[in-house]
Amino acid sequence: MKNVKILHLPQLFVFVQACFAQADFAPYFYDNGPYSHNGNLALFSLSEDTPVGTQIYCLNGTDPEGQEVRYGLSFDPGSKEFFRVDPISGNITLVEKLDREKQDSIDVLVSITDGRSKVVERVTVFVMDANDEKPDFQNMPAIIDVLETTESGSSIYKVEAVDRDTGSGGSVTYYLQNPQSTLFAIDRHSGVLRIKSGQMLDYEKTKTHFVTVIAKDGGGNFNGKEQFLSSSATLTVNVMDAQDTPPSFIGTPYFGYVYEVSVPGSEIFTVVAKDGDVGNPNPIRYSFDDGDDGVFSINKTNGSITLLTLPIYLKREVFNIKVRASEVSPEGRLMDYGVTTVVIRVVDLNNNPPTFYGENGPQNMFELTMYEHPPEGEILRGLKITVNDSDQGANAKFNLRLIGPGRMLRVVPQTVLNEAQVTILVEDSAAMDYEKHHFLTYKLLAVEIDTPERFSATADIVIHLLDTNDNAPKFSSDYYIARIPENSPGGSNVVSVTATDPDSGTWGEVKYSIYGSGADLFLIQSASGIIYTQPWASLDAEVRSKYNFYVKAEDTEGKYSLAEVFVTVLDLNDHPPAFNDNFLEKTMVIGAPVKIEAVDDDAEVPNNVIEYAIMKAEPDNNIFDINADTGEIMLKSYIKSMAIIQNITKQRDFTWSLVVQARDRGQPSFSTTAVVKIDITEATQLNGGPLGSFLMQSRNKPLQILGILAGVISLMVIVTVIISTATFMRNKKSNRILPNRRVRRRPRKPHTWNLKNPFKTPETPGEKFRVEEVEQEPEVIVENVNYNNNISNVARHWPPPPPPCAPSLPPPPPPYIPGERQWVVPTISATVAPKPKRKPGINSQDTVNKALVSELKMKLEQKRMLKHQ
Repeated sequence: MKNVKILHLPQLFVFVQACFAQADFAPYFYDNGPYSHNGNLALFSLSEDTPVGTQIYCLNGTDPEGQEVRYGLSFDPGSKEFFRVDPISGNITLVEKLDREKQDSIDVLVSITDGRSKVVERVTVFVMDANDEKPDFQNMPAIIDVLETTESGSSIYKVEAVDRDTGSGGSVTYYLQNPQSTLFAIDRHSGVLRIKSGQMLDYEKTKTHFVTVIAKDGGGNFNGKEQFLSSSATLTVNVMDAQDTPPSFIGTPYFGYVYEVSVPGSEIFTVVAKDGDVGNPNPIRYSFDDGDDGVFSINKTNGSITLLTLPIYLKREVFNIKVRASEVSPEGRLMDYGVTTVVIRVVDLNNNPPTFYGENGPQNMFELTMYEHPPEGEILRGLKITVNDSDQGANAKFNLRLIGPGRMLRVVPQTVLNEAQVTILVEDSAAMDYEKHHFLTYKLLAVEIDTPERFSATADIVIHLLDTNDNAPKFSSDYYIARIPENSPGGSNVVSVTATDPDSGTWGEVKYSIYGSGADLFLIQSASGIIYTQPWASLDAEVRSKYNFYVKAEDTEGKYSLAEVFVTVLDLNDHPPAFNDNFLEKTMVIGAPVKIEAVDDDAEVPNNVIEYAIMKAEPDNNIFDINADTGEIMLKSYIKSMAIIQNITKQRDFTWSLVVQARDRGQPSFSTTAVVKIDITEATQLNGGPLGSFLMQSRNKPLQILGILAGVISLMVIVTVIISTATFMRNKKSNRILPNRRVRRRPRKPHTWNLKNPFKTPETPGEKFRVEEVEQEPEVIVENVNYNNNISNVARHWPPPPPPCAPSLPPPPPPYIPGERQWVVPTISATVAPKPKRKPGINSQDTVNKALVSELKMKLEQKRMLKHQ
């Protein structure tokens, strides 16, 4: 024995084990190409979404000597083993999850051996892409800065997202979330973000915008279904302020004061201005435009105004100085500017604080009693307050402020020079509510404005509020829902309503009443709001189950509010099911069900839902089924003919008596029974051609038959009128003179048949078929062939001539014998009765009627003949 290695193909190792005593050829794989699912696995491709455990391929090979072969599969050392092979069948199963984005091909060593020789081949399995990767943003989330003066339509950012899938699943389209409510737009393909056409950024309105971008791939197959994947990221756009707003002064108007003790260089006042472009403000430079008279100077950087000379050299008592605040560009150039006026007064020393006075001199407490909710703008005339500062000029200038709850009151004037009468005005009438505040306490504050000492004074103002009827009662709910059983006695409580009136005293008392179309059966206790039924009221859900009406809550002065009350009468199971009759007679044609119906007068389910059941059937209890929901009674599915019934029951009588129960589904459940008498028969089909088939199908629709016959007759009349008119017009045009002719009528045939509709439901079973004849014909005795085989003798007399004769009435039923079932009129029967001779009019249907009668008679004769065979 000796091992021999043979190189068969590139990267193909063939190990052949040979015996010197006997030659042995190595087994080999079938090479079925890359699109086959069996062979040597070469160039086989597999989708990355293939589930683990799927059989993906079958190794297939043979041995030249016909020896049984075994298959093997291995991977390079350190490689992940994705597949497992069954050595006998060669079936390869996926055992590890594939991911093309991580590894798009797998090298596999497949082998085949016959026990002596082993062939190993290296093959490559390609992993195909599935749409399983979402787009991945490369440069988001991000924060960018955009100048507010950027033009409309300008590009501000380029969004980049990558999808590692291939094909359409790797293409990326960009969208904006809520595109209608944003100032931006994005190019779907390039991802370039722009400012929308016609839109501009404004730093003063919105400093930051958050733009959510959605990246969506083009879709692709995943697990056998089309799948679209998307991801989103947010771009933060910070709006940069541009220099487009001039400076503005803060705290205007400006008032400064020069005191008699001031010295040159004293700071009189400081103006403050800020650049309107608060995002990127420029420095401010201050200067005088006019009014300083050379006795004041201003600091160019901080806006401080100082005195240049002694107060005794000032020629004016009041100075109105125009101050300019200019922006300074980074290059030092003056840009936009704003101008304001500073009023400077020359005053004496401040040695007197403000003081409040009443009617009797200085006073620091003022009280007033008034009704709540006075008109807005009304003056509180009960408060007589005067304020005074004995200083002169700026020392006597002070502000008045009113400090207290909310903004109910306002003080006038707000700035006082020397002395003023203080007026308190109503600002918010609604807030002055007695139910919220029985009294209001305010502090009246007088503070000097620009004195170094900032002297001040305070006075307390107490306002006592009196109540008024300013509130209507209010219900705890806009509507009330109540339920009451239908058997509730008169006077039963239904629901309790509640309304409150926050007013005090008798104004807060509430009285209830009800009205509306649904309130007739109900009463309400005017004080408590309890709604109950009338003493005589009898609620019945079957008569009316829903009531709605209004309840009114009213105070002593007629202020009121409304709420709606909805009352549902709950149905109780108080009606048993009821049949129209406790004894029902039905005729059943084999193959067609008969239906019984009971009615339950209860109003709601399940009380009025009825189930049907057969309690008993005679003579046999096992040939009927009943639909428990619809009440349809039908024969068992295997009963196709009368013969089967006769074989089952061994009786010749085809009449059954069934006891059927109808039971409702209420709690407690009620039921009732009825006796259903069913005659079973077979359907008899007429061979009268299309008309006969139509009549048979429409036997339960006599109005349809009459309508069609009337239509045919109307059509014939119209055609006759048209032909007659055309003939008359032609003769009139040709001036043809028609000869005088005598009209001779031929005598009509003495026998003409009139056939009534055999499918119209007759008054009695014997009138189902009734043929009227003109002349008295020889009598024909025809037995009822559907008489359940209870009568065996047949008597028939054929006259020598064969003119058509109508069958006579069926023989009377046999006498009743105890123990036997009574004679029953069958479902389909024929009765031919002679009529007095009369001359019938010519009917267009005579031929059809005669054919139907003849067909009937032939049917009866054939059944009679078969019965005696």
